[in-house]
Amino acid sequence: MNAATVTAPAAVPSTEGRIGLRANLRHIGALVRRNIMQIKQDPESMFDVLLMPIVFTLLFVYVFGGAISGKGNQDVYVNYVVPGLMAMMGLSIAMAVGTGINDDFRKGVMDRFRTMPIARSSVLVAKIVVEVGRMLVAIAILLGVGFLLGLEIKTSVLELLGAVGLSLVFGASLTWIFILLGLTMKTAQAVQGMAMLVLMPLQFGSSIFTPPSTMPGWLESFTEYNPLSNLADAARALINGGPVAHSVWMTLGWAAAITVVTAPLAIARFRKKT
Repeated sequence: MNAATVTAPAAVPSTEGRIGLRANLRHIGALVRRNIMQIKQDPESMFDVLLMPIVFTLLFVYVFGGAISGKGNQDVYVNYVVPGLMAMMGLSIAMAVGTGINDDFRKGVMDRFRTMPIARSSVLVAKIVVEVGRMLVAIAILLGVGFLLGLEIKTSVLELLGAVGLSLVFGASLTWIFILLGLTMKTAQAVQGMAMLVLMPLQFGSSIFTPPSTMPGWLESFTEYNPLSNLADAARALINGGPVAHSVWMTLGWAAAITVVTAPLAIARFRKKT
């Protein structure tokens, strides 16, 4: 009897490979509901999603807008910066995933999940599904504030939705990076510190806030290879018009590459983390 009790958990990982697609999707759905219930019990966890788009839009429009478009012409800058901020939302929100999953391990929540006969990837995929939902809320608020400040859609609603979808796809890929950080770092504070080292250069060394042509040559070269610049340029073209194919394909390529590299590493780290 004791032997059976001891060896039963060891048999759990071997069942993962036999879990079918339908069961896997059911597990992901259950974990998504669990994460949503957590948000309902702790509504303060949504403050970043609800307030960050408002604060950032007002701050950058009225701080940078006058310098770039001329005093009193901030409404012109709105059509430049709001599509760029769509790129920034995914990066900023994805950062919270790393600290959250690190905290879940500290509390023992993940240990309970790993004793269940479920695919290890389903726990992480459920996290990403919920974070993509949070990104969608943030982008909706961002666009709402943008419209109040004078944002104009110069293309079509369909292309606007394309910009939103592209931002969500890229944001989902970034989430894998921060999940990997959360599984690698020892504390939530360490995750935040490392995330900021990633966050700041990517955000401000991009075309999100200002045209790269105003930057020094070496920084302008960096922005050309910065995936956030590609996403910001793609969203800007989809909303304001202009050449869009190159930026869209570069963004999708970056999203695919980031996911292919970091998702298997994150899942493997999740299995081995103690």
